[in-house]
Amino acid sequence: MRVLVTGASGFLGGRLARRLLDDGLQVSVLARPTSDLSDIGDTAGMDVRFGDLTDPASLVEAVEGVDAVIHSAARVDERGTREQFDVENRQATEVLLAASRIAGASRFVFVSSPSALMDYDDGDQFFVDESQPYPNRYLNLYSETKAAAERAVLDASDDGFVTCALRPRAIWGAGDRSGPIVRLLSRAQEGKLPNLSGGKTVVASLCHVDNIVDAAVKALAAPGIGGRAYYVADDEVTDVWGYMEEVAELFGFTLTQRTVDPVKIARIVKVLDRVWTVPALAGRVPPPLSMYVLALMTRSLTFDTTAARRDLGYRPVVDRDEGMRRFVEWVHASGGLAELTRGLH
Repeated sequence: MRVLVTGASGFLGGRLARRLLDDGLQVSVLARPTSDLSDIGDTAGMDVRFGDLTDPASLVEAVEGVDAVIHSAARVDERGTREQFDVENRQATEVLLAASRIAGASRFVFVSSPSALMDYDDGDQFFVDESQPYPNRYLNLYSETKAAAERAVLDASDDGFVTCALRPRAIWGAGDRSGPIVRLLSRAQEGKLPNLSGGKTVVASLCHVDNIVDAAVKALAAPGIGGRAYYVADDEVTDVWGYMEEVAELFGFTLTQRTVDPVKIARIVKVLDRVWTVPALAGRVPPPLSMYVLALMTRSLTFDTTAARRDLGYRPVVDRDEGMRRFVEWVHASGGLAELTRGLH
């Protein structure tokens, strides 16, 4: 079986490619010519296919001769215009779907995001399952275009071409150089992350990278999953601000005691979100704060993974303590948190 993995230069895509190769599968990876694939390790035995989400012809070429696709590449940066997000997230996914079917692939696994289901005006939500409808108003362009891509994936499924979507949130673990957890830790270490909780406990489901990798591998063979989406999460529910304090202590610093009123911040962020719809601004720099980031830090959101357990046979393969031990060791081996996150902002 030959599997194409998109986004192989990224944290998740690289880990997926390595796992599939170690499992004895034939692996093709889609990467830009300028991509750094060093985090994958030895790429001997991998078929590197060069292309880009903005280049439809390269996507069509990338799926030639593959039996299955795991599509993890996406535009995730908050910087970008509506056109950029639509081209790289929705349109690129639709091109890959059509080309994969024509090329004879039998399975397409899409790495989606729970943010595709989060409404701009939502509050706290607990043990959300797959019955959750798409929102009336999306958090940002990333969320909106990931939702559009997910819908296209699920609608494309039939007997000869099985498609599904996986929804991990805040993927974390050793090897993560630019994800949301690393970025938050970087800001916290610099004293630039005030407590936004408003005095309430904010809890969240997160997803260790090895857990979503294992779920994706299982989705390549699981029966009866066509046209379905699945939440994938760690077993543990995390107290966001309490755990940030514990992690900060592991890295030898403390969180700032500065607090802000989340209601007032939300008002400011809503103005910023309107301003950042101007293409000339949105395409150059990310907003200083957005409703997307504010939601991650101020809203409780946990997931029910019953469907993934039932249909995929999903069980977390790494728990939080073991994952954090590996993460801390990796950060220290990489020169420390400050060195790892240099230039992220």
